[in-house]
Amino acid sequence: VPPVLARMTPASIPDYRRAAQARLPRFLFDYIDGGSYAETTLARNVADLADVALDQRVLVDVSAIDTATTLFGQACALPVALGPIGIAGMSARRGEVQAARAAAAAGVPFTLSTVSVCPIAEVAAAVNPPWFQLYMLRDRGFVAAMIAAARDAGCPVLVFTVDLPTPGARYRDVRSGLTGAPGLAGRLRRGSQVALRPGWAIDVGIGGRPLTLGNLGGVLGAKTPLSDFLGWIGGNFDPAASWADLEWVRRQWPGPLVVKGILHPDDARAAYAAGVDGIVVSNHGGRQLDGAISAVRALPAIRDAVGGDVTLLADGGVRSGLDVLRYLMLGADGVLLGRAWVWALAAAGEAGVAHMLALLTAELRAAMAFTGRTRLPGGGGVPRTTP
Repeated sequence: VPPVLARMTPASIPDYRRAAQARLPRFLFDYIDGGSYAETTLARNVADLADVALDQRVLVDVSAIDTATTLFGQACALPVALGPIGIAGMSARRGEVQAARAAAAAGVPFTLSTVSVCPIAEVAAAVNPPWFQLYMLRDRGFVAAMIAAARDAGCPVLVFTVDLPTPGARYRDVRSGLTGAPGLAGRLRRGSQVALRPGWAIDVGIGGRPLTLGNLGGVLGAKTPLSDFLGWIGGNFDPAASWADLEWVRRQWPGPLVVKGILHPDDARAAYAAGVDGIVVSNHGGRQLDGAISAVRALPAIRDAVGGDVTLLADGGVRSGLDVLRYLMLGADGVLLGRAWVWALAAAGEAGVAHMLALLTAELRAAMAFTGRTRLPGGGGVPRTTP
C-alpha cells in the first residue's frame, strides 16, 4: 500500500487526486492534472457540471435500483467507460493493464490511447480487448496499420479523436520540464522530481519498463519522445485532417465507430452523416482550446441535433456519481472518465481504480434514489429531467 494511502482512506475522487499528487513526480502529475493556457475551460468543465441542479423527490420506491446499460452492444454495469489518457501507463507499473483489469472486474469498458505505454496486444492478452482510441498521424499507412491491429486484437469499439490538430499550449508542462526542455537540462529537471518520489521511481521508473509508447513502435522504433512529448505530437499529428479522413476511417473499421471531441451541433450532424455510431461531447478535458464551451453546456444542443439515432457519451469534470447522473439527465447515454481513473491508478494501482469505481457506483445509486429513479434516465422511455 502506498504510504499516502496508509495515512488516508480515499472517500472520493478528489481524495484520489491528492493521493496521486503525493505519489507522482511533478512533471507527470501536472501532465495528467493540467489544462491549456489559463485552464479556464478545465475549471469550467467542473463548475458548470456541478451547477446542474438535481431534483430531489421523496416517497418513491427506490428499493431496486438498476445502474446497468448497454453501450455499442456491450453490457455495462454502469453508464461509464474509462476514457483514453496518453501515457497513463507511467502512473503505475504497466498502468493501462492494471486499469483495464479493474474496469473489466467492475463491468465497464476501458479505452486504450494511441499514445499508451502498454500496446494493444499487451492489454488484450491480459484482459478483455479494450476499446481503442485513434489519433490521425501524418503517416496514413501507419494509421491503417493501427486500425488493423485494433481489429485483429478484437477491440470492439474504435474511438477516433478529432480535436487535436495541434497541441494546446499547456503552461504547466513547460514549467515542470515535461516539454520545452530537451536534452540534459530537461533530464536533470525531471530527474530531480523523480528523486523526490522514490516509491514511484522503483515501482514504475525501474519496474515498469519499457517506458515507451507501445503502439507507436512502427513509427518511433525504440525511441521514446517523453523528453518533448507534446512537441512530438505537434510534429506528427496531422493538422490537415478533414471530414474526408473520418469517412476513410469509417471505411477501414467495420465495427462501432465513435468520434470524440465534438462541441458544435453542426459538427455532430456532419459526424452522423459520415456514418458514426457514437459521439463523445468533449473539449479534451480543457487541454486544447482554452475558453471553449464546457461539455455539459454543449450536450443538450448536440442531443437535439442528432436525436436518438446516435449514442452520445460525454466527458469533462466528472468528480462523483452525481456528475454521471447530471450528464445523463442532459442527454448523454454514458460518460467517459478521464483524470479520475488515472488519479486512482497513480495512488493505488488496480485496487485504486477498483475502489474509485465502487465509490462512483455508490454515489450514482444514491443520486438515483434521492431523485426518485430506479432506472437510468433516457433509457427505456424513462424521462431525463423528471422521475
